[in-house]
Amino acid sequence: MEAYLLEKYNQPAPRYTSYPTVPFWKDHIDVPAWKENITARFNECNGRDGISLYIHLPFCESLCLYCGCTKKITTNHAVEGDYIDAVLAEWRLYRRMMGPPPLIRELHLGGGTPTFFSPANLRRLVTEILSGCRIHPDHAFSIEGHPNNTTREHLEALAESGFRRISYGVQDLNFEVQKAIGRIQPFENVRRATEEARAAGFTSVNFDLIYGLPLQTPEYLRRTIEQSVSLAPDRIAFYSYAHMPRVSCNQRLIDTAQLPSPAQKIELYRLGKNLLMRSGYANVGMDHFALPGDELCQASLNGRLHRNFMGYTTQKSGLLLGLGMSAISDTGTAFAQNDKRLSNYYRAIEAGRLPLTRDYFLTDEDIVFRRYILDIACNGATVFDPASASLLADWTLPRLRELERDGLVVLDDSGVSLTAGGRPFLRLVCKAFDLHLLREERIRAGLPLCGFSSSV
Repeated sequence: MEAYLLEKYNQPAPRYTSYPTVPFWKDHIDVPAWKENITARFNECNGRDGISLYIHLPFCESLCLYCGCTKKITTNHAVEGDYIDAVLAEWRLYRRMMGPPPLIRELHLGGGTPTFFSPANLRRLVTEILSGCRIHPDHAFSIEGHPNNTTREHLEALAESGFRRISYGVQDLNFEVQKAIGRIQPFENVRRATEEARAAGFTSVNFDLIYGLPLQTPEYLRRTIEQSVSLAPDRIAFYSYAHMPRVSCNQRLIDTAQLPSPAQKIELYRLGKNLLMRSGYANVGMDHFALPGDELCQASLNGRLHRNFMGYTTQKSGLLLGLGMSAISDTGTAFAQNDKRLSNYYRAIEAGRLPLTRDYFLTDEDIVFRRYILDIACNGATVFDPASASLLADWTLPRLRELERDGLVVLDDSGVSLTAGGRPFLRLVCKAFDLHLLREERIRAGLPLCGFSSSV
């Protein structure tokens, strides 16, 4: 039955690290309104929960063909200093909008390849970012690492700076698949990086795996998962490869004839999920698996799971500030994104301007439906707000009723919850609350929007 449903509902849906999703944001920036919003939200959040920081470090020495992230490919490590200077200058621009010293709850270094930067430069970056700040007693500092270039010196420098979680991009451990995606990464490098992280004091080592890659077969995936779980990573993110060559130019270099068919990809997902759960990992959210003792698994069980642009997290702060090219900020009531072009990012910083290119200020309707989507993504259930009854009736309930007929959700007048069989379809349940996307699909189909409400 699950195979039938996976095929029936084999349709794209966002990962919902934000709502509305980025394509619906405005391609402009209202700088005065953004600054006012930042100041207000900082004053509200800083004294209560603290704030989160995401720093985008975009450089990579080589191109991974599957990658959809914003990156700059170079082997010239002289770029490190200028980039760090720019990020610190951007942070100073924000610090001027803040009153008391920031209380840092969460700090994540993403990329790109953050371990492209030398241990000394990473230490400098973190030290200067945290200078004059307070550290929340329940803080979480994390970094994304590449097993090929993460050294013992990197790990020791980061551990000394308070980092305790690292995520390694493993993707697939078969050599033929690695050649097809341009990422040669021997298992021994993964083993070394994992063991050295734990020796340095990291308490959470996570792996990212991808299914649906070119040349990937069930046997290759089985071997990848067996090798991965032999190292007992605390969490495994099991992502679906999204082939979008119009968005990611490097994906045009992938031979589409080598990609699994939709039916084969479904089989890879089922295999990977079953292997991970048989290995003792609990399914958390839409694409994560965690050991029972891991804090992400505990947060899921206790209803404390949160989701933002960094993915699933146990830290629920009301303000996430993104620094660096392409980085995204989320104040809870507004979003903004930095320029994706490095030259423009530098130019703005040199002029003393925030390097922003797009924003979105949430409406009352957005705030309500964002809550629905986050509830589903994190807790697998949500309670309806009577004030949104007409919108739910027009847009959401018809889709939920179909999912209910297939046994994927339990629906009543008060709300909706996923069934055990509905977990693989979590993103589609979220999509039922995505009014922006549903309206766009109706317009594309040439259907009128008249008769449908547009506000809560």
